Amino acid sequence: MTTYAVTGASGSFGRHAVASLIESGVAPSDIVALVRTPSKVADLAEQGVQVRTADYSAPDTLPEALAGVDALLLVSGSEVGQRVAQHSNVIDAAKAAGVSRIVYTSVLRADTSELILAAEHKATEEALRASGVAFTILRNGWYIENYLGQVEQSKAMGEIVGASGDGRISAATRADFAAAAAAALVQPGHENAVYELGGAPTFTMTEFAAALSAATGATIVYRDVTPEEHTAILESVGLDAGTAGFVTALEVGTKRGDLFTDSDDLQRLLGRESTPLAEALASAVK
Repeated sequence: MTTYAVTGASGSFGRHAVASLIESGVAPSDIVALVRTPSKVADLAEQGVQVRTADYSAPDTLPEALAGVDALLLVSGSEVGQRVAQHSNVIDAAKAAGVSRIVYTSVLRADTSELILAAEHKATEEALRASGVAFTILRNGWYIENYLGQVEQSKAMGEIVGASGDGRISAATRADFAAAAAAALVQPGHENAVYELGGAPTFTMTEFAAALSAATGATIVYRDVTPEEHTAILESVGLDAGTAGFVTALEVGTKRGDLFTDSDDLQRLLGRESTPLAEALASAVK
């Protein structure tokens, strides 16, 4: 039997991926949940999933964690600025352990994108190719959930303020991207493939505000400002200059088209359409 491992299995993406593997028919005993804190996935252990300690930043934890693993889903880490070293630790350990294929969650057009997040993904993709291990690169678009943290504030203010202009966004739910990752992990034929994954239909932030209005029953509009104004607004509500600049850079990237793709790779991996924005919002705010 094939043994599948998922890194970051206590996080939202990793949990969705493990659930999708089980739903696809993989026996829980053939799944390894790799986490820094095993107690956070006690529920997975109760289902029969193997739980092992693995820390991207602690290479000594990785050989035992990856022992006997055939295919690995490497979920990109969340610590911006440290990810290349962390991911390289996992790739090196996976190669040494004899893992036959690594599926990695990257970002849209990582090799050419100007998005502020792309450089670390590009470097990780290069490390994967250099490793000699078969790979599948999933260049994920934006998660719809990335926009849900400020719903109550948006309702209270009646607006969403940003600097993304009319840039189109190919977002999908985290669950959709995770299901696609699980499919790429278990299905044959994805060796050394690169997929550009984005939800459809696409939307602008003006359209997002309209969809959020419909979902919440509140009147919410999108107000576009300059990058400089956006940064100043963020700093005025307590963000430090570095964080405010980072968030604004994402807005500028959105306006530039960095979060858009017309690829249907996500839908093909899912074997269905991705979850529409209106449906995702209705479910999230109910």
